[in-house]
Amino acid sequence: MTVSLTDDFKWVMNAPFLKLLGLEAVGVESGKVVSRLTVREDHHQQNGYVHAGVVGTMADHTAGAASATVMEEGFMPLTIEFKVNLLRPAVGRALVCEANVLKAGKAVTVAESEVFAEDDNGEHKLVAKATVTLAVVPRR
Repeated sequence: MTVSLTDDFKWVMNAPFLKLLGLEAVGVESGKVVSRLTVREDHHQQNGYVHAGVVGTMADHTAGAASATVMEEGFMPLTIEFKVNLLRPAVGRALVCEANVLKAGKAVTVAESEVFAEDDNGEHKLVAKATVTLAVVPRR
């Protein structure tokens, strides 16, 4: 089921830091968001892998966006805590993140994200998995 993109959801995905990274939502459903990032050289750490901070940001913010799809109008997600398991080095032309809401509450929501590295053939390998806890707060 595709949801209409509320102003609150668009606002979450329009964060200036996401623009800097080049992260964009490519799929949206109620309780689920898929995001994509074309990997650039400035995303790399010293060994040529995508930096863990980029992977973690993608997992966190995509989970927040998924949470925003199930929140009442006028409210936004704000991360309380997140844990990222880095499963293998992130190498590829792009990263794709799939985030799903596990439990939507009135005060706290829990979501999970999986980040995949996409190679030149379009194949995906799981590189990270995250659990994200978010507060439901009034939009500022």
